[in-house]
Formats: sequence, structure tokens, C-alpha cells
Amino acid sequence: MKYRDFGRTGIKVSELVFGGGAVGGLLINQDDETKQKAIQRAMEAGINWIDTAPSYGQGRSEEALGWLLKKVNADPYVSTKFVIDTRDLDDIPGQIESSLEASLKRLERDSVTLLQMHNWIGEETRGRIIAAAELLKKDGVFDTLQRMKEQGTILHFGITALGETPSIIKVIESGRIESAQVYYNLLNPSAGMSIPQAWEVYDFSGILDACEKHGVAAMDIRIFSAGVIATDTRTGRERPLTPGDTVESEEIKAKAVFDEVGTDYGTRAQTAIRFALAQKKLACIIFGLAEIDHLEEAIAAQGMGPIPEEGLQRLKEVYEKGSLLNQSSMAWVARI
Repeated sequence: MKYRDFGRTGIKVSELVFGGGAVGGLLINQDDETKQKAIQRAMEAGINWIDTAPSYGQGRSEEALGWLLKKVNADPYVSTKFVIDTRDLDDIPGQIESSLEASLKRLERDSVTLLQMHNWIGEETRGRIIAAAELLKKDGVFDTLQRMKEQGTILHFGITALGETPSIIKVIESGRIESAQVYYNLLNPSAGMSIPQAWEVYDFSGILDACEKHGVAAMDIRIFSAGVIATDTRTGRERPLTPGDTVESEEIKAKAVFDEVGTDYGTRAQTAIRFALAQKKLACIIFGLAEIDHLEEAIAAQGMGPIPEEGLQRLKEVYEKGSLLNQSSMAWVARI
């Protein structure tokens, strides 16, 4: 296992982070023996970070992690999250504090390494999106998180870099946060590379550059695009996060990618991981898994190293040809 700087925190994070999310769902859906074997194997492989959230399995991911880490006698870095109810912004501190208190109880911990906001970010508050101003204002989200950091219940805090790109970059450039969950994968790497207009994706341009400039650790999310990249098997848990996309549109993009590269760089999942490893502005890759075999597949991919330059060039040529999609991303945003 190789390790990278986690932004300006001084932490060295493993290139792979064990994802406790609901799409893969191992910590939620598997039996206890399988959960324990997976955590033990991840620790043996050198993975030193596990990511979870209250929403993953309605708390079951956090609960599993609580007893599992004691069972295997491991103490990796742990990150969890909170969501602000944007219908009630009068008590932001109370919302965050009560969420963390419940998470710590489920995790059976006194503190977490990292607490990240799970809301999306925009210019105005609506639905799941919270206005950047609510984060930056006096006694807003970041002031609350800073107080919690000083109290020792969290060591670091960050955001989920989804929503409206200009507002996300504004928040990163504020210098207040230490991490950002960044959308970056084979189907939409716009956060870190220039993508031709013919390849229709929501534009996250500039996010990784901003993270690098301000010492913000970029944690790669949606590496498998909820499984669409990794497999043709559908679980019903596939839910695109990027504006303008559907499962069908992502399947079209995935077919275009793998019609070109096939298995030249490993399995589909391994190709996805190796593609992300080639992006040096990422601190780590959060990968989801449903089975222990998926863990072994990811560990093997990390051992293979980044996709070589000739492979990246082949992918750029796929993007230049276009995805044959004609969808309006911003129209989707307007419906949130």
C-alpha cells in the first residue's frame, strides 16, 4: 500500500479508503463474519482509513464499524458525516452537534478523525443544497465545526463537493476546510482534467486545482459510479449524483470507455481505480464493496499502480469522440 498527504493535516492516508456506503453495502448487508473478515483484510493490506455516514443503512454502517474495530483490535482513521436540514437553519450548531453525538454513540468512539458535511453546496439554499453563505457566516456551519474541533470531538472537517461548481470552489478558497469529497471517475473526470464538450458531463472544472492550491485533501468519491462502471449487474441502488445523468446515460458512457480499453488495465473496477490513481491531486480513493472479493480486486488494482500515460491518452480520445448524449445538466439542477 502506498500513502499520500491528506492535504495540510499532516496525516498520511492510504491510497485506498474502505467505503462503508450503502451502494456496495458490505457493512450493512453482509453477515457479521464477512464484515469482520473484510475489516481485518483491509487492515492487513495497509488500508488505514474507513469512511461512513449516518445515512448509510440508517446508522447500521456506523454501528457495525463500532464493534468491528474493537473485535479486530484496529484503530484506523475514521470519517463520518452530517446533513443540515435546510428547512430549519435557525439552529445549525444544534443540528450538527446532535448528529455527531449520535454518530459517536453508534461508532463507540469519543471522536472521529474527520467530520464532513453531506449537503450539496450552491449560491442559494434549496432542497439538499445549502448556500455557501450559510457555511461561511458567523456562527454558521464552519464556526460550529471549528468549535467542535477545539473541543476534541473531531480532528478535522470538510465538505462534499457536489452542487454548483462556482460555489464549491468559493468554499474551498475560503481556507476554512481541510477536506473535500470530490466526484472523479472514468465517466466524469472534469474536476481534474479538461473534458471535450462532445463528452456530455456536468462540469466540475477547477475543483481539484482549488484543493491543491489551498491544501485541501481531495477524497475521490463515486469511483465506480454506483456500480455502473464496475459491472453490468444492477442492484437497484444505482442513483446518479451528477446533474443530467441517468443510469442509462452512464451505461452509454461506460460502454464507450470499455469498448476502447477492454481489460487491458485489469477488470472494469480495477481500470477505474487505476485511472483515479493516475490523478496526483487526489489524496485517496473511497471505494465501495459488497463482497470480500471486491476488496481483493481493489487491493490488487492499487498494487498495479496508475494507468500508464498511453492508457490515459486512449481515454482522452474516447472523450473527444463524444458520448452521443444530448442532455441539459442545468435543467436538472433547476429541479432540485
